[in-house]
Amino acid sequence: MNTPLKELLKPALYADVLSVAKRALPWEKLAGKTLFLTGAAGLIGRYLTLAVLARNDLFGDNIRVVAFVHNAEKARNAFGGAAERDELTLLAGDVCDLPSDLPKANFVIHAASPASAIQYEQNPVGTLLTNTVGTANVLAYARDCGAESVLCASSLKVYGDVYDGDVMSEKTNGILDFTVYKNCYAEGKRATETLASAYFHQFGTPVKLVRPAYIYGACGLDDDRVWAQFIANVVRRENILLKSNGAAYRSFCYVADTAAAFLTVLLAGENGEVYNIADDRSNVTIRDFGKIAVAAFPERGLSLSFANPEDEPEPPKTFAKTPEILDCAKLRALGFEAQIDVAEGVRRTVAILEESV
Repeated sequence: MNTPLKELLKPALYADVLSVAKRALPWEKLAGKTLFLTGAAGLIGRYLTLAVLARNDLFGDNIRVVAFVHNAEKARNAFGGAAERDELTLLAGDVCDLPSDLPKANFVIHAASPASAIQYEQNPVGTLLTNTVGTANVLAYARDCGAESVLCASSLKVYGDVYDGDVMSEKTNGILDFTVYKNCYAEGKRATETLASAYFHQFGTPVKLVRPAYIYGACGLDDDRVWAQFIANVVRRENILLKSNGAAYRSFCYVADTAAAFLTVLLAGENGEVYNIADDRSNVTIRDFGKIAVAAFPERGLSLSFANPEDEPEPPKTFAKTPEILDCAKLRALGFEAQIDVAEGVRRTVAILEESV
């Protein structure tokens, strides 16, 4: 008999996962079905997997998950005791060499990809191949399964540089230098989208795409992304020191909201369409993210300062180059609303990280 998820997870993480499992979604489409999920041990993938297990506990949905991960040890650390649940099958491997004997699935989510700049720097070839060869393999698998719905994760990075001074809708097309190796991630995600479109056109594969904004949550204290370092500072009770003016203006979205958005598009999105994922209330500059992180824990007496005094004055917003701000009207039209602003998201992230120590 399965041990209830509530007994397997720490309280803050369980509460967060529960907030996804209780979202008003057409969960009945998944009931009794199998979900194949790549990147299952990643930040978003873990929430998707655990939310399904929580649904099974709470509502008897009997959803099975085939969680395809790159590193089995990392996955078992991510899932803890939940890795032993009967309805969860963990498979380790490389999406670029997808096994031919995978279990059949009714639903497919492809979320496997390197996710930080240091990975693009150290392994640009692997980053590009995961999003090209890997995506082609997953789409072929979904086609052969006759999957009811397929979701591929893209990224806001596909927009490239946009100079028209407006937020980015799904129709925006920017400039991206494909000769620069550091664009391996962005170009790989563009290829992901083209492959998905081709499979929909040629084979009728019921595929949708999502373009997440900057997604944040409990990644770990050694994550190199700037928002993750701010959160690590709070956990360590260290002041935040900015080495720039922090003027970069970005769309953020908390991981629990993002997981709910993935499921919204998988279950209610239109085939062949792409949807931005962000939270309108969480469009902030890097310096403001840092300020919010400090203000969320006033009892810790932390501060935000600047390494260079000239960076301290509040910089004006400039639209010479469009900030990475996403228009999410298309996603909201499916009934999705983000629930967790940056302050609450930071508080939840810190609680999860601290209880895992």
